[in-house]
Amino acid sequence: MVGQKRPLKPKHVWAIRVRLELAENHRDLALFNLAIDSKLRGCDLVKLKVVDVMASGRIKERASVLQSKTQKPVRFEISEGTRASLERWMQGPLMVGSEYLWPGRLHERLHISTRQYARIVRDWVTSIGLEVSAYGTHSMRRTKVTQIYKKTGNLRAVQLLLGHTKMDSTVRYLGVELEDALAIAEAIEI
Repeated sequence: MVGQKRPLKPKHVWAIRVRLELAENHRDLALFNLAIDSKLRGCDLVKLKVVDVMASGRIKERASVLQSKTQKPVRFEISEGTRASLERWMQGPLMVGSEYLWPGRLHERLHISTRQYARIVRDWVTSIGLEVSAYGTHSMRRTKVTQIYKKTGNLRAVQLLLGHTKMDSTVRYLGVELEDALAIAEAIEI
């Protein structure tokens, strides 16, 4: 499939979470939850360091990361469920002494690669029976902001959360069309 990858629907998010919890796959559950919460591109997500999400031995409620594409900081919330899954993951033996949140298995690789992350996302999507070509790493970035836009219609909030500098980019990103704009306008009585 060419073009934008679809965001996951809430039922897909919960189906993946339940599968990862039942499998006791702490790393993937923490990775999945943080991917949804952070709305980061895959290249930025795999490079997260422990200090980006932890301070004084506790997982932060909010974090800020410099995006590699724009070189601008973007802030994001870390929900309670995500904090719990991160705490569980960080207690694991693979995390002992690790600078990176998602350490690579090979000694010369400091963190997982974006290709490895893409394979992990493919496995998540396949596990719940979705068409793998319709979803990718960018689906994780789009999932939460799509729901925020559907519930609030607030493009500016979505723009800030994604770290976009131009509203046009956000409009294209969400696929906001004339029909959406007209539906919003019709709902406002003045």
